[in-house]
Amino acid sequence: MTKQPPNRPPRAGLPPQERDSLNSVETQEWLDSLAYVLADAGDHRAAELLTELDHYAYFQGAPIEFKQNTPYINTIDVEAQPEYPGNEELERKFRNAIRWNSVVMVLRANKASDGIGGHLATYASAAELLEVGFNHFFRGPEAGQDRDLVFYQGHASPGVYARSFLEGRWDEGRMNRFRRELSPDGPGLSSYPHPWLMPDYWEFPTVSMGLGPIQAIYQARYIKYLENRGLKPKGDARVWAFLGDGEMDEPQSIGAIRFAAYENLDNLIFVLNANLQRLDGPVRANSKVIQEFEALFRGAGWNVIKVIWDSKWDELLEKDYNGDIVKRFELLVDGESQRYAAFGGKELREKFFNTPELKRLIEGWSDADLELLNRGGHDVHKIYAAYKAATEHKGSPTIIIPRTVKGYGLGESAQARNVAHNVKKLDVDSLKALRTLLELPLSDEQVEHMEYYNPGPDSPEVKYALERRAALGGLTPSRHVEYPHPTVPTGEFYEEFAGGSKGRAVSTTMAAVSILSKLLRDKEIGKYIVPIVPDEARTFGMDALVPRIGIYSPRGQTYTPVDSGSLMVYKESIDGQMLEEGLTEDGAMSSWIAAATSYANHGVPTIPFYVFYSMFGMQRIGDLVWAAADQMARGFLLGATAGRTTLNGEGLQHQDGNSHLQGYVVPNLKTYDPAFAYELAVIIEAGIQRMYVDGINEFYYITVDNENEVQPAMPDDGRSHQEIHDGIIKGLYVFQRSPNKKAKLRAQILASGPAMDAAQKAVEMLEGYGVAADLWSVTSYKELHQDALLTQRHNMLHPTEEPRISYLAQQLSAENAPGVLISVSDYVKLGADGLNGHLDRKLWTLGTDGFGRSEGRAELRDFFEVDARHVVLATLYALQRDGKVKGDVVAKAIADLGIDPERDAPVLR
Repeated sequence: MTKQPPNRPPRAGLPPQERDSLNSVETQEWLDSLAYVLADAGDHRAAELLTELDHYAYFQGAPIEFKQNTPYINTIDVEAQPEYPGNEELERKFRNAIRWNSVVMVLRANKASDGIGGHLATYASAAELLEVGFNHFFRGPEAGQDRDLVFYQGHASPGVYARSFLEGRWDEGRMNRFRRELSPDGPGLSSYPHPWLMPDYWEFPTVSMGLGPIQAIYQARYIKYLENRGLKPKGDARVWAFLGDGEMDEPQSIGAIRFAAYENLDNLIFVLNANLQRLDGPVRANSKVIQEFEALFRGAGWNVIKVIWDSKWDELLEKDYNGDIVKRFELLVDGESQRYAAFGGKELREKFFNTPELKRLIEGWSDADLELLNRGGHDVHKIYAAYKAATEHKGSPTIIIPRTVKGYGLGESAQARNVAHNVKKLDVDSLKALRTLLELPLSDEQVEHMEYYNPGPDSPEVKYALERRAALGGLTPSRHVEYPHPTVPTGEFYEEFAGGSKGRAVSTTMAAVSILSKLLRDKEIGKYIVPIVPDEARTFGMDALVPRIGIYSPRGQTYTPVDSGSLMVYKESIDGQMLEEGLTEDGAMSSWIAAATSYANHGVPTIPFYVFYSMFGMQRIGDLVWAAADQMARGFLLGATAGRTTLNGEGLQHQDGNSHLQGYVVPNLKTYDPAFAYELAVIIEAGIQRMYVDGINEFYYITVDNENEVQPAMPDDGRSHQEIHDGIIKGLYVFQRSPNKKAKLRAQILASGPAMDAAQKAVEMLEGYGVAADLWSVTSYKELHQDALLTQRHNMLHPTEEPRISYLAQQLSAENAPGVLISVSDYVKLGADGLNGHLDRKLWTLGTDGFGRSEGRAELRDFFEVDARHVVLATLYALQRDGKVKGDVVAKAIADLGIDPERDAPVLR
């Protein structure tokens, strides 16, 4: 195939002017040919020809530049726009009332309490985006399986509140309590979307930047998961996520977008409000952020719809035969666009329409006419067309990128200004100008008094808005918790774990997998169990579950796995039960949140077990854990291969000694560090009962280790299993009492998780020093500390009553537990140190402060001074401090135990 057509002189030899003329004629011929194909055969045929030409040119060596961007114009051509279905005038009046009330609410809050905050500019830019959704797309709770989930942009909350005010969901009093949630006058309105604070209203916390996008992706996937597994009727529910362009700098915002395309999440719609500004100024002042995001999402496989210019620009584009405006659009940068939004028509005339060709296009236009050239995100026709196209698109997720003005309509102090995000006050003149712009029937005196505007429930605009919501399934945001309470296994179901491992050495991680496996087989709740792993199923011993329950895949299994025919075959299926998320802790945690909130979002009480390396849990996904707490997630987080010294060989970044401290700060997260399989069974049994039957809004973090040991049976010393059960849940119980009742030297050794083995050995070694030691299992320092704090608070507030005694103080009183108190843990000392001050004597603590090391378990425990020898030393030293033994006894023990008293503390090494 020749590259040079025959019978034509080489173009390179032509004079420049003649060559340019030939190029121009040739270009026009190609354009005319393409125009003919478009007119005669349609868009698809034209696209086919262009594809063929592209392939031909590529194989002939033409340097075709790959582009992921389309021109900087609207994706949907004006001729393809559907007719707007709503009553535009009533919608405009209703929207203007919301705009006004959202501003007044924030201004009133700051007048009542200077500096209490609130944001005006975000909703001002997003009003049309949200209102088109409210009036025509967002399906509410009464839509059944078609109900949509909406992630509202956090800083736009004032506008959402203002809409609910007009809908009659609350009165002016509650509007006046914006950000005043502790008011004695009644409930307030939370600063941002916080389900914990407004549990009947908000569904998703979104103001921690970046967490909304990734959670929305996994919520959309979870809808498909529930449907494909038959747990939810197949419907047309969608997930809408309203995001900010500045927010997209957060890694979580874009970290899972390829996953969304791979999963074919055509039930997911991102609306990226591109007002071109973040908190301090422009997002991409020297380029175009919309084009950046288009390339990013198109490259990831998303359907991208840009809404850049409003309908007024269509007039100019229609008569721009030479494409001069489009060429000028391409030269724009966002910093320039910001100036046009701030300074108006005069600036636009001087700086944008700055060539003879462009000036001719606006001949006869005044500056006021130019002021009407707006951004597409404020044009309900353009927005509706984009939303409709998105809901009709199949096969991939959609991102709509509307171009808006931050602080739109708020006047010179806020509109498109760098300070817009932080503006929470407006002067009277700006308020009056806003009143006039919104055409509200408010007098100057009413404006000065910052009165709300409510046309009333019988006004045409309010009646219209309520009718639209009724047609779409009811008012939203709205969080309704209604689900069938499952019959959960109790008692005998867990009895095998109370009996121990019968001489077989197993880790508590393996015990957790055994409990999970048994739950999966249960006829009542087995279908609700959702195992989730990031990419460590074999590490955690969960690979045996894969061939039995399958890994969820919307594509099924389109290949024959390499281990086909083996017992441990890698099985993917459309109705698979396990969620294997790959190497993404953020993604796996977002998946867990979707499953853990399913009871509220879908009325399906799924029970997720997310199993992960404990070190890669709390510290990496801490913000998502906090978001889970806010939205009242329920389920289990299993920190596997836990502890600083059990994961031998792995080293500093794998060894966990701090996750329990990180979990401690989350108010409704219960944290447990069980030492034995039966403790683990008791905790899981109680957790399922409390969360899914009793309906308590809490979730569980449980650490389990990978050290194989013989699991003991539950103590059989005359106490009932219920008594031990209660102690496990409360955080502390006696594992074994010393048989030596006559010893003069007494000690109480408290141990948890992986440290239990060292404590047991220390008890035996202490007998050689004449010390009788009782051994206690501490399953939760947090539970003990919280109970002690609550007891202390009650006594402080009731000084004339008989003081209460905390569970901790009762159990470890000198009468019930004589002698010195020593605790040993595979976690930092601070966790146990919190108990000091709540006991009648000092608790001496051993823990793993410092960085990890690559070593064997024995060496690590010596390094961190938590092995049996150091437990013995700490006990003898505590006895010395109590005057029970002499210092030379302790010194001799140091020598006998081979401890180097001069080496640096592990926290310093």
